[in-house]
Amino acid sequence: MSTPEQTTTVRAGIDPRSPRFGAGITAVLLLIDVFLGLVGATTAAFWLLLAIALLFGWGAFAGIRRHPYGALFRTVVRPRLAPPAEFEDPAPPTFAQGVGLVVTGLGLLLHLLGVPAVLPIAAALAFVAAFLNSVFGYCLGCQIYLLLVRAGVIRRGGVAAA
Repeated sequence: MSTPEQTTTVRAGIDPRSPRFGAGITAVLLLIDVFLGLVGATTAAFWLLLAIALLFGWGAFAGIRRHPYGALFRTVVRPRLAPPAEFEDPAPPTFAQGVGLVVTGLGLLLHLLGVPAVLPIAAALAFVAAFLNSVFGYCLGCQIYLLLVRAGVIRRGGVAAA
């Protein structure tokens, strides 16, 4: 039986395959953005990185459950898969979306301030994180979240530990 405190902090988890699916789409878009930035298509690279940053913002502020990639996963991909063995806390992937927003947003801001070379650099940094998550299931933003929780900088949200 759970205590009242646990009852208020426990939320339904998310399928851990969903953030990896979204990270795969994001990695492909970021790789295209890096390429565009390197070949001199700066305007196209800017607009694509802006769209990616807006998607990161959507995930960070609306929550990972409301992200368009999560909706696509739930409606198209998940019905074709076996149920997940376990669910995960949505707080770390949501925080990771915020980290992605900061990285891409900083790249966009510096570009607008006259540092054009920063666009492919910001996209490349975000690509590495998305690639690691999609291919290896290693979420850098989630790891930052856990470090900040351990350091007491932020409070843990989501599924309570058993």
